[in-house]
Amino acid sequence: MKTKLDFAKKKKSGDKITMLTCYDYTFAKILNATSIDSLLVGDSLAQVIYGHPNTLAATADMIAQHTEAVVRGAPDKFVVADMPFLSVRKGLRAAMDAVHVLMKSGAHAIKIECLQGQEKIIHHIVESGVPVMGHLGLTPQSIHQLGGPKIQGRDQRVAEQMLTDSLKLQELGCFSLVLECVPAILAGEITGKLEIPTIGIGAGNKTSGQILVKQDMLGMNSQFSPKFLKKFADLEGETKSAVEKYIRDTLAETFPTKEHSYE
Repeated sequence: MKTKLDFAKKKKSGDKITMLTCYDYTFAKILNATSIDSLLVGDSLAQVIYGHPNTLAATADMIAQHTEAVVRGAPDKFVVADMPFLSVRKGLRAAMDAVHVLMKSGAHAIKIECLQGQEKIIHHIVESGVPVMGHLGLTPQSIHQLGGPKIQGRDQRVAEQMLTDSLKLQELGCFSLVLECVPAILAGEITGKLEIPTIGIGAGNKTSGQILVKQDMLGMNSQFSPKFLKKFADLEGETKSAVEKYIRDTLAETFPTKEHSYE
């Protein structure tokens, strides 16, 4: 994928959209050589990279710095950058300053969590020529208000509001929509009602595509195993094994050998 129009094409053709988070040049370079459609420089980097307990510590400058690295490593991919906590709630000027920082870092689009109270700003951003990806369901920036990482949309009232909000985001000009931790039936219903594609995480397989945190799907954190996560590798285990082998070889003086030494 190179532009937001490719998302619309995938939706129309019925082909699934594939996305992963990415935060650094090295992994971006690896992912650029795969057939992954798009990369998200998510505010989840506050947890995955910096060790914070949630995403609230991420800033626009922090995300922009990582976006620059990802864009350099993956020049062939469509890169989306997250708008961080409260960046859309401080008024139009502050929101546009954050958008400016992220787009100047090389992002092709931004992602904004929630809708309520942000309609005018989202519309202004879209009208300013910036592609916007929406995000409904479990919105990590609202983690304290939601009372923790809980499934959203099991209650009929909440489900109806989510459908209404998704249609409104489409009306405001969003080119796609992330649905996080939403019952599969509801996610499928929303997807069927929308012309824009939906990207699911913990939302079943009837969405237009899927996104996962790269470190999670690669099995780099054995302590994190939510129901929606499938681990496609065990890099935590493989990394530990490789490090222990390096230590053994060093202690045994079998590394470095002549092959690894200069004359």
